[in-house]
Amino acid sequence: MKLESVNPATGEVIATHEEMTAAEVGDIVTACHEAYLGWRETEFNKRAEHLTAAAGLLRQRRQELAELMTSEMGKPIAQSRAEVDKCAWVCDYYAENAASFLAAEQIATDARKSFVAFEPLGVVLAVMPWNFPLWQVFRFAAPALMAGNTGVLKHASNVQGCALAIEAIFGDAGYPENVFRTLVVGSGAVSAVLEHPEVRAVTLTGSTPAGQAVAQQAGALLKKTVLELGGSDAYVILEDADIEPAVQACLAGRLLNSGQSCIAAKRFIVPHAVRQEFETQYVGLMRTQRMGDPMDTSSDIGPLARRDLREELHDQVVRSIEQGALCLLGGEIPDGPGAFYPPTVLTEVRAGMPAYAEELFGPVAAIIPVEDEGEAIRVANDTVFGLGAAVFTRDLERGEEIATKHLDAGSCFVNTFVKSDPRLPFGGIKASGYGRELGQFGIREFVNVKTVYVA
Repeated sequence: MKLESVNPATGEVIATHEEMTAAEVGDIVTACHEAYLGWRETEFNKRAEHLTAAAGLLRQRRQELAELMTSEMGKPIAQSRAEVDKCAWVCDYYAENAASFLAAEQIATDARKSFVAFEPLGVVLAVMPWNFPLWQVFRFAAPALMAGNTGVLKHASNVQGCALAIEAIFGDAGYPENVFRTLVVGSGAVSAVLEHPEVRAVTLTGSTPAGQAVAQQAGALLKKTVLELGGSDAYVILEDADIEPAVQACLAGRLLNSGQSCIAAKRFIVPHAVRQEFETQYVGLMRTQRMGDPMDTSSDIGPLARRDLREELHDQVVRSIEQGALCLLGGEIPDGPGAFYPPTVLTEVRAGMPAYAEELFGPVAAIIPVEDEGEAIRVANDTVFGLGAAVFTRDLERGEEIATKHLDAGSCFVNTFVKSDPRLPFGGIKASGYGRELGQFGIREFVNVKTVYVA
């Protein structure tokens, strides 16, 4: 079986990759376990040298990696370059901080000596999506490898070029053979890989159904999981918000990666008192966004990653309109090749509509009118998801209180759009998954928190 990479801007097949056999996959996992036995004994400073070298290679190969991402999944080229930069940042961050994050912690007990050590687990399977083809992988790999684990990557089928380029980065950075490997397989192979006795844990970023399937199998096998799943992030605009910068942040949060982000701003909850001003400014700014060739730096929005994803998004828009939503902008599939979908704004979105309850994975904004702050918070939390949320207000103390105590999400921001940062833990609750990546919490997910007691 062959895995195809299709340029979503043109519909052309740009590469094909022969899928590995089950025997080849098994051999790779076994080899990664054997590599782990030596890698776990490697000192932190030596691990850090390799990760710092990987960061240097990312910066050196920035343009070619950016072009590869854009050609395989369609993100605007400027955003692809920024993604490479962020990957280099996360490598530098863990190279500098992993040793302190995993230093043994002394605990006073009745023992002569007692402490907690953080030891690696072994081979970690990473099941990763196409929307951030490099970042999703490096935010897992940088901490996992620095902790002494080895990794096997099962990437999305349409970004196999990126998957192999990542493996090459680690190889060229001087990592021992088989510390990190890419498995060229489709999603049907995940179950067998997870069954392999040398796979000790799995991390998945993707849809909620995919996470449920992996969690169910991993639970039966008693293997540790970290899941970062879908989201329908709510942005609450309070009556005292400074509307112009709020609109700018809301647009940036909605259109990042052409709207194809789990933590993209998706639901805009606006009180009637400021609704007209918000809608007028938001639609006006959305109208200025240029959709076009993602290799052209003047394009703000590229195509969606696949045509079937565009059809699913359009169906959600159409069904929402049929149920009473008003389309203020966009909402029609353009003529021509590729998987483009225009910037779209829906208002009068109500409970029960797809735009209210489902994740909109593309450049479609859903405006939900409410009476007041209390209703805004209730609506924000009226979702199965819980990845990110934001609140906009001039009262910073009130904004902090709402973000801390009243919004049900893993990341809550005040007066800006939600984004990940290597220094901060990242992850969700409810149907958005569990566990954390990044920061000190992230590197401690795939370790054995071991108690050592010396009498």
